[in-house]
Amino acid sequence: QLQLVESGGGLAQPGGPLRLSCAASGFTLDYTIGWFRQAPGKDREGLSCISSSVGRTSSADSVKGRFTISRDNAKNTVYLQMNSLKPEDTAIYYCAAVRSRLCVLNPGLYDYWGQGTQVTVSS
Repeated sequence: QLQLVESGGGLAQPGGPLRLSCAASGFTLDYTIGWFRQAPGKDREGLSCISSSVGRTSSADSVKGRFTISRDNAKNTVYLQMNSLKPEDTAIYYCAAVRSRLCVLNPGLYDYWGQGTQVTVSS
């Protein structure tokens, strides 16, 4: 059973950075990891994913150029570096995993989820 724990959320200034971490217990090299977010009253949105093996990435247009996903396989950790944050980035951020080589942003395809971490962007 794969377990995921997010950290790094909190209060950030508009235009500022924040880095989220997703620590996985268990063997993760066979898993694609994705980052998602959900704001109040909105559907869960896929942000970025990184595939197993070759580490191919994909990002949603809403965060492309601002958010960068990366993984450290030795630490079983995936990061989401968020720059140029906007108030509309305020949401609960989740990481999730699926045993696949494909990198997809559809939350319905992911099997394992973390508990989420709150990100608030406000001055």
